[in-house]
Amino acid sequence: MIRIPIANWQKWLRPKRLAAVILGSVITAIGGLLLICYLMGPPPMTNKWSTTFYANDSTILGEQYGNTQKRWITLDEVSPHLIHATILAEDKNFYKHHGFAWKRIFAAALQDIKAGAKVEGASTITQQYAKNLYLTNDKTWTRKFKEAIYSIRLEMFYSKDEILEGYLNTIYYGHGMYGIQAASDYYMDKDPGSLTAAEAALLAGIPKGPSYYSPFQNKELADERQEYIYGLLQNEGYITEPESLPAVSLSTEQERETVRRAGYFQDYITDELADVLEMDEDQAATAGYHVYTTMDSDQQLKLETQIADTIPADTELQTGAIAIDPDTGAITAMVGGTDYKASTYNRATTSKRMPGSAFKPFVYYTALKNGFTPMTQLRSEETTFELPDGGEYAPGNFHGYYANDEITMVEAIAMSDNIYAVKTNLMIGAEKIAADAKKLGITSELQAVPSLALGTSPVSVEEMGVAYSRIANGGKQVESYTIEKIVDRNGKTIYSHKPQKDKSKLDKKRLFVLTDLMTGMFDDSLSSYMRVTGASIKDQLSRPYAGKSGTTTTDSWMVGFSPDLVTAVWTGYDNNRSMEKVKELAYSKEIWAGFMEAAHQGEPIKAFRPPAGVRGMFVDPDSGFLSTSYCEKRRFTYFVRGTEPKLYCRPDLDEYPLQPDQEEPMNRRKRWFDWLF
Repeated sequence: MIRIPIANWQKWLRPKRLAAVILGSVITAIGGLLLICYLMGPPPMTNKWSTTFYANDSTILGEQYGNTQKRWITLDEVSPHLIHATILAEDKNFYKHHGFAWKRIFAAALQDIKAGAKVEGASTITQQYAKNLYLTNDKTWTRKFKEAIYSIRLEMFYSKDEILEGYLNTIYYGHGMYGIQAASDYYMDKDPGSLTAAEAALLAGIPKGPSYYSPFQNKELADERQEYIYGLLQNEGYITEPESLPAVSLSTEQERETVRRAGYFQDYITDELADVLEMDEDQAATAGYHVYTTMDSDQQLKLETQIADTIPADTELQTGAIAIDPDTGAITAMVGGTDYKASTYNRATTSKRMPGSAFKPFVYYTALKNGFTPMTQLRSEETTFELPDGGEYAPGNFHGYYANDEITMVEAIAMSDNIYAVKTNLMIGAEKIAADAKKLGITSELQAVPSLALGTSPVSVEEMGVAYSRIANGGKQVESYTIEKIVDRNGKTIYSHKPQKDKSKLDKKRLFVLTDLMTGMFDDSLSSYMRVTGASIKDQLSRPYAGKSGTTTTDSWMVGFSPDLVTAVWTGYDNNRSMEKVKELAYSKEIWAGFMEAAHQGEPIKAFRPPAGVRGMFVDPDSGFLSTSYCEKRRFTYFVRGTEPKLYCRPDLDEYPLQPDQEEPMNRRKRWFDWLF
């Protein structure tokens, strides 16, 4: 065993040498710590960046910062009063120290020792900023050590102004408000650059204890702290205003609860953003993305305005509405309820309701594929259907009105005859109809039963908008979407919407014939035993539209389109209560008509253009034959070539009736006429 002489230990334990060893060790440790901090490099100034949404004209639609709408602002955009008040309230020597206020730390420690508990805080603005950015609120030595490391790195690599700017953009001001921009909007309803000294004193006092010093939760304490900070501003010579504290005008409850602009639309964008980037919504909303969307600000405002002008504010009736560009699937406007502030539930995308007769176009599309034509006749009369399982099904027409005679498909869809629709369903097969509805864009489960023709399987407004878009565009497999592209905070485009390239499985010619049939709801010449379903709004319309309404005891729908825009509207009660007032059943049509006309204002009038293989001619919708001057009714109607009528409505006047295997000779003028229509 080696023994060290005691004399040698005593030599090192001498006070001067011991102090030198300790001092050297401390200096070495500090130097090593600083070197480590330097090698670690600058920490990010924020771990969250506001994500900005843009409308389709590149104007800002909204900004997201987690659950808070906010924007990062520079010190130049902040009132000097707020800067001075914050420094005096939180860290008056901020510009003099290097991240740590040692006198405050020792004083706080002494107070803690006297009290036998931690009662005094000593964190500088730099330390608070470090804690807010990178750490939890745990009161542990580990957390305090990490806070010190981050504080050193912040002071080492950033200027004081940069640190203060970051602090003001991230500090918590209560009521879910992070950052001075959000706080100033919430408490004062103004920008932080225009804050007065009194307003600044009030806001600067809140971060010390947001739940204690909020003027909306504890006005007395808030006033006391405001007065204290205002006095500090006066003592330091930052203000020369009267000694008495000026009154502050706080935001009203209504201003604090201002409806988020296009709230339902922005929620949908947030969901889609998280989906396409495969991250959760909070991450997506705080990643600093610039999201360019499909929203048409003008159409959005017009849709919101039309709904507000149509549905009374004192009713519990709700709505869901969506507008889509049929060529691309881009959602241009969306409203998910009558009051976003009262309910953020999106009835345009999430809720599923029975579409009623608005489902019938899918029935007739399948029928056109399976031998039916616009002139196919079935009898409209009170009918009880016997089902294969031995049961019975007895649908009825509106108010019990029936033709008690043969009617054509063009009449059946225009007047929404339920008997014709159910007969068609049973003749063609509900399974085929359900399959075609899926191809058109309906994703909800459809029950292949006789009542499917009358829209008894619930669907969403968005689904109906997509399905009608595929009718309007001739079968292009568009999907609804709201995001055109996403640019990260470094300016790199990380996502661009790509249109569907799947080959269409839909019949373009028959979809156009269906579109032509759907214009009939606005053609009063087709009215007979019932009026066409669009009669109440036809006089409001200034251009060609195609559409279909739908009504159940609890739901009212209107879905329709021009060549450029599809709009689907639903109205009803959330609790499935019956709509007993006649005027309530009309709201969906009124919203649709008012919005479509407003959205097309100033736009050139466009007709629906027939594709090759489709032929138009004048027919008698009652008899189903070609029209002559002797027929009571005359309507220009399109057919897939080879399926058009061959005989005239008055065969006794036909000098040269066409035979079934013949086509009428076409001269140059007729070809031009067909192209025109």
